[in-house]
Amino acid sequence: MKIHIETDRLLMRDLMDEDAHGMFAMDSDAEVHTFLGNKPISTLEESQKMIDSIKQQYIENGIGRWAVVEKRSGNFVGWSGFKFVTDVVNGRTQYYDLGYRFLRKYWGKGYASETAIASLNHGFGELGFEEIVGIADVANTASNTILQKVGLIKRNEFIYDGTLHNFYSLTKKEWQDIST
Repeated sequence: MKIHIETDRLLMRDLMDEDAHGMFAMDSDAEVHTFLGNKPISTLEESQKMIDSIKQQYIENGIGRWAVVEKRSGNFVGWSGFKFVTDVVNGRTQYYDLGYRFLRKYWGKGYASETAIASLNHGFGELGFEEIVGIADVANTASNTILQKVGLIKRNEFIYDGTLHNFYSLTKKEWQDIST
């Protein structure tokens, strides 16, 4: 088990097969998928396929979303971190997308902000990224608030899967300017 980031309350580590039940609990919840196309999963096998896909991203791209675990309880709370995007989204490709998704019972605890800040610091400070992107459905107030709170800058709005989204980014230089 490789731990990539440790915060005061959380560990961010590679996703493992053992996370399938936690992923299923999260991704089968219709409320979790409200701003994700309203397509919750319905089988444990779908969770395992997602984990396998992310593990393949670790191999192919050297990065992928990480499991988030509470240090105190050892509980799987969701995932956060980066995905290397190779599709064309909003006219862009080949970028690092910052994302997060948590089991509903862990919403409102500040975990998304905590992992997003830690991810930005790790991405720019340790991994040498030159830019980090974040995308959120314009109606997803919580996610938009978090992306702005951690310093990403809204660049434009665009249609993604038929829905209006905000496109945020932050360059390494902009991060250095706000981190000093």
